[in-house]
Amino acid sequence: MAALATLAMHGVARAQEPVSIAPLPAYLKTAAENNGELQAAFARWRAAVQKAPQASVMPDPELRFGYFIEPVETRTGPQRWRYGISQKFPWPGKLSDKEQIALHEADTLRAQAEGTKLALYRDVKNAFYEYAYLERAINITRENEELLQYLEDVARARYAAGGTPYSDVLRTQVELDKLGERLRSMQDLRTPLGARLNAAMGRETNEPVQVPDAVPVMEISMNDDILRTALKENNPALHGYDAQAEKAKSAASLAERNYFPDVTLGLESIYTDRPRNNADMFNKGDDPLIASIGINLPIWRSGRDAAVIESKEMLLAAHRGRQGKQDSLLADLELALFRYRDAGRRIELYKDTLLPRAEQAIEVSLQAYQSGKASFSDITETQKSYLELHLAYARALTDQAQRIADMEALTGGEIPCKYHGSVLEKPSLPESDLKTTIK
Repeated sequence: MAALATLAMHGVARAQEPVSIAPLPAYLKTAAENNGELQAAFARWRAAVQKAPQASVMPDPELRFGYFIEPVETRTGPQRWRYGISQKFPWPGKLSDKEQIALHEADTLRAQAEGTKLALYRDVKNAFYEYAYLERAINITRENEELLQYLEDVARARYAAGGTPYSDVLRTQVELDKLGERLRSMQDLRTPLGARLNAAMGRETNEPVQVPDAVPVMEISMNDDILRTALKENNPALHGYDAQAEKAKSAASLAERNYFPDVTLGLESIYTDRPRNNADMFNKGDDPLIASIGINLPIWRSGRDAAVIESKEMLLAAHRGRQGKQDSLLADLELALFRYRDAGRRIELYKDTLLPRAEQAIEVSLQAYQSGKASFSDITETQKSYLELHLAYARALTDQAQRIADMEALTGGEIPCKYHGSVLEKPSLPESDLKTTIK
């Protein structure tokens, strides 16, 4: 079978087989388990959670002891030392507010960790799809190399028959050398792309990776309004601002409570020795027991007033920051949606129009060259266009998948998609062999 028909039928066979991205879920799981930056982010969140019980616990009791350098002589005997214990009781609600502040700080760190996870998933997917594009580009280039080799055979056959100058053979060899260099460059690119994917997964950079040799057509199953709503409700950066707002509310409550005093209750005793004259008196040598109560006096109001103003400004900053961030994220989503649709339009254009015409142009040019009705430049230009259109089609498929990954990072979760074959669904070249025998 002639090389051109072989290449065409190879593409048709691939179109009838669903393209699998099966390794991707396993790679995402590996990244979540091994990526150092993600693990550090969640460790910071878990550490922050432990601040809540620290903030809500009562202050430690205070044990006091005093020794009288000069004993105090009393009627019942000299006092030698004193000892006691006291407990401070914050104004009701203060400890609860401090606990809430710590919990909302932890919520902020958790939102940051979730954002790190989504960014990591996006990076893994983009690296995965980029590697898949590279494999497809390598296969396309190899197929075009076979086509050029076939064209070289045609040129040699025509040269042997005196139908074309030898320069056609030389030009084919030049194009083959250029295509071979391009192919070697693509093959060398496997190493950095593999390292990029492994780095995202927290693996050694030289670990072998498995990717499909094509990217499927991916069609989102959600409309734009649902995506916008998902962004507003699920984006971790917005959750972080929500946590900051709640923290500011708790800080405002604590600042208001700081206008009220804390209470300290204590119990104290003094060790009293027996009287020096050993007089027989009532209560001689008995230790007195003293109950005490104390309150702090919140008379310096300027600092407390500043704390109230600070918390209100922080609440305003959280609300305004959330709105600004939401507007920016929605703009990013609109751009990602445009690029997704643009990639879809290019996919349809290449699949339904440009690629079939390019294959027909290859067929017509080859037949015209064999019959001497076209120059060798015509067929080589057609071959280059055929190659670039196939690469552009593969690039559009990759762009579409990567833009979906970008949108998933914005909306905070997986977007349901329909998967389709990645190449032409119907053959555009005749199934009969193209004979190149020149007599």
